[in-house]
Amino acid sequence: MTTIFVGNVSFSTTEQALHELFGQFGTVQSVTLVTDRDTGQSRGFAFIEMANSDASRAIGALNGKPLDGRPLHLKEAQERAAPGAARRPP
Repeated sequence: MTTIFVGNVSFSTTEQALHELFGQFGTVQSVTLVTDRDTGQSRGFAFIEMANSDASRAIGALNGKPLDGRPLHLKEAQERAAPGAARRPP
């Protein structure tokens, strides 16, 4: 399973729209459109979970393509370090 980070998402884009778009490339396990906890408005990015091969195809086909007037920025999501974990310098 691969998690795709989707950046530059329009504030008007819905989880359903993302599910339909990425569904063209395989089975979408989950869509999480990140919202502000106080206002409920989209924060402009999302995470999509798909099978590894489906995710690679979706990233290749959709990176830079417009959705609701904005070009999407896609990449494989990186796991976050646990809170308090030491970070290695780059």
